[in-house]
Amino acid sequence: MSVILYRPQMQIPGHIDPVPVPRAITPREDGRVDLLGLSRDQIRAELEAKGLEPKQAKLRAKQLFHWLYHRGETDFERMTDLAKPMRGWMAERFIVGRPQVVEAQVSSDGTRKWLLRSDDGQDYEMVFIPDADRGTLCVASQVGCTRNCRFCHTGTMRLVRNLTPGEIVGQVMLARDALGEWPKGSMAGGADDEDEDDDAPQYSTDGRMLTNIVMMGMGEPLYNFDNVRDALKVVMDGDGLSLSRRRITLSTSGVVPMMARAGAEIGVNLAVSLHAVTKEVRDEIVPINRKFGIEELLAACAAYPGANNARRITFEYVMLKDKNDSDEDARELVRLIRKYKLPAKVNLIPFNPWPGAPYECSSPERIRRFSSLIFEAGISAPVRTPRGRDIMAACGQLKSAAEKKSRAELDRLAEEKQAALG
Repeated sequence: MSVILYRPQMQIPGHIDPVPVPRAITPREDGRVDLLGLSRDQIRAELEAKGLEPKQAKLRAKQLFHWLYHRGETDFERMTDLAKPMRGWMAERFIVGRPQVVEAQVSSDGTRKWLLRSDDGQDYEMVFIPDADRGTLCVASQVGCTRNCRFCHTGTMRLVRNLTPGEIVGQVMLARDALGEWPKGSMAGGADDEDEDDDAPQYSTDGRMLTNIVMMGMGEPLYNFDNVRDALKVVMDGDGLSLSRRRITLSTSGVVPMMARAGAEIGVNLAVSLHAVTKEVRDEIVPINRKFGIEELLAACAAYPGANNARRITFEYVMLKDKNDSDEDARELVRLIRKYKLPAKVNLIPFNPWPGAPYECSSPERIRRFSSLIFEAGISAPVRTPRGRDIMAACGQLKSAAEKKSRAELDRLAEEKQAALG
């Protein structure tokens, strides 16, 4: 009989604030430091801590940053502008990791979903959605979630822990790996490269399939603020992954105290999971509304740094049959947006079913009517086409297939099995 080891100390109940103490790097059993997710200055500090003198560490940090994030390289031996002895020295002390892929699925519509595992055995998911004019990666920020939004499958999980910057950036790196879109060729002409192949193809930049990132995966990004901020700074760095802040969207369920800070320190596009326009309904389906109400949330949206007609705030609105989809709800949504003079668009999301869900999706006719009422008021309200439903990769469906059960649940299941056996 196989033995499964559980880590009960990691299983933190999901109904509490604040979330677990943030960590920058997940410790490795072999003692090496994983450089993935570290900034240029953090890489330099790690090099100095391992014995390089400051001037040397600064130069090597710049080179490593380029290889890690611009080239997607994980093998020090292929970092050809480092002298061979330096490559060996690096390999003994550091590693450039990737999340472990437990399972990869492809939907009939081309959507891809990965179940990933961290070095300490925690599972989380990411999704890539290809379109004709863009490719969007839906990135997780936590293992599990505290928000408990009733329409969301992820919300039925307990919160285990925050993801580190490396685990967040690692999702982007892994997607680039899978899509095969790192620059090809060599970097001929490195200062201390002694044996570069003269016939190697020259370095060239390729087009990208991955054009956009949305922090809309598992977890509430603003409850993992420092790690999300540090990860996105690496993603946006012009010498590395170089993704424009205009192509990154951070979605929050409404953590009002952190919204202004997110605008000031990260500066990406803002999406808000609104989903209802009355206190009664939003209290039910988005419980954080009991702490930060609709009016307080919309006031924070109005004050969000950088919001304007060119960078509108997106309101996510899941369509639930007979719950939030009436003509009166649509008109109240328009009234609220106008009251706060918000540069906004509304994404209408047909509810994506999952096992045990307490709601049904609004009818296509009702969704079209709801959308028309908002469009007639001069506010964009497109209906999002469900993607990846067949592999449970659509909005609100993400939940780690390998979610660990609590000890009480395991004991109960064991008792039931024993009873059934007589």
